[in-house]
Amino acid sequence: MTLTSFGPANRIARSAETHPLTWRLRDDAEPVWLAEYQAKDGYSAARKAFADMSQDDIVQTVKDSGLKGRGGAGFPTGVKWGLMPKDESMNIRYLLCNADEMEPNTWKDRMLMEQQPHLLIEGMLISARALKAYRGYIFLRGEYTTAAKHLNRAVAEAKAAGLLGKNILGSGFDFELFVHTGAGRYICGEETALINSLEGRRANPRSKPPFPAAVGVWGKPTCVNNVETLCNVPAIVGNGIDWYKAIAREGSEDHGTKLMGFSGKVKNPGLWELPFGVTARELFEDYAGGMRDGFKLKCWQPGGAGTGFLLPEHLDAQMYAGGIAKVGTRMGTGLAMAVDDSVNMVSLLRNMEEFFARESCGFCTPCRDGLPWSVKLLRAIETGNGQPGDIETLLGLVGFLGPGKTFCAHAPGAVEPLGSAIKYFRPEFEAGIKATSPASLTQVVSPTLVGA
Repeated sequence: MTLTSFGPANRIARSAETHPLTWRLRDDAEPVWLAEYQAKDGYSAARKAFADMSQDDIVQTVKDSGLKGRGGAGFPTGVKWGLMPKDESMNIRYLLCNADEMEPNTWKDRMLMEQQPHLLIEGMLISARALKAYRGYIFLRGEYTTAAKHLNRAVAEAKAAGLLGKNILGSGFDFELFVHTGAGRYICGEETALINSLEGRRANPRSKPPFPAAVGVWGKPTCVNNVETLCNVPAIVGNGIDWYKAIAREGSEDHGTKLMGFSGKVKNPGLWELPFGVTARELFEDYAGGMRDGFKLKCWQPGGAGTGFLLPEHLDAQMYAGGIAKVGTRMGTGLAMAVDDSVNMVSLLRNMEEFFARESCGFCTPCRDGLPWSVKLLRAIETGNGQPGDIETLLGLVGFLGPGKTFCAHAPGAVEPLGSAIKYFRPEFEAGIKATSPASLTQVVSPTLVGA
């Protein structure tokens, strides 16, 4: 997996000041185990947090840093932590790491867990201290077998060194950490579905409120954070708020760095730690190397399969939440996909919607029935058997399954690329509609008009 630096083609070496997530990585991609991690200043932030900072100080530091969730939703981490109850009598609390990385075109958390497991453990240790959580779980995608092996070894190393378990660093604080492998459902990326699965229940999202901070796993206060989010915590605590805010490019409203990438038929597909605010064009041209010879960029997604398609003219957008919102979609996970000019958009969308329909938990009707309906229509259009009105029906489904219309964000994410594809490439969809005579077209639409 490719990792470069702020400058094109490895011109600048990674450093702790500019690459807080990746500067410790080895060139041979082997894991950084405890001895090497500590030699590279590992767990120094945890020691600072335990020795020099109160639990409230840690929460306030993370809040003031502006750290936002790196799993795709982008909710402010410090605000989320602040929702945990202040009542000291509620002494059973949990910290869950959402490592169920199943978003298509996304692989950033896997790299962190496989190559730098102690960074995640240190981030969880500091976070648990701040949240007064005595037990933590890394809820890991079941297919990530290498990550599971490396995390379990790292947990054992940390426990043997007194960095996990009882009376950590002589503080009187106890924290046990476990790696839990999931059974392979995309919906477990939703935090309450993850909680249900961890409890051994069906992975359905829960009704909110109550929110997990009040009633979470086994009915106790619970905080759920993404892998990359938690991996930012040691650097923020160790280096301070001002340093963290200064890393991002001018114009960015988000702070720090982000793991970003490009896949598809680009010359150099890979993953890079970059400051928020770099343009998508820099990411695409300077890091991914542009399209391979013989291929032309048709469109791209900025952050996973659940984000809308954008055109080549949108590449000058800055890569941060607000920058991508200005051109009509979400940044998501920050791992972009290039679509080349040989791809038929109807076929691509049919493939995507099949995935989303299969991964629906089936709990709410719009998602359970609407996504398979979209697949049926797209299959018909793909084979040239679409009927007049099918595109309008698809656009209707985009509206019916949009934000606030379903129980969780699964369906809105599923239909966002569909709506954008029709917006920018409608002729490709129209090409799959059967030619219809004016008389038969009247027969098709007149019952709807009469019923209206």
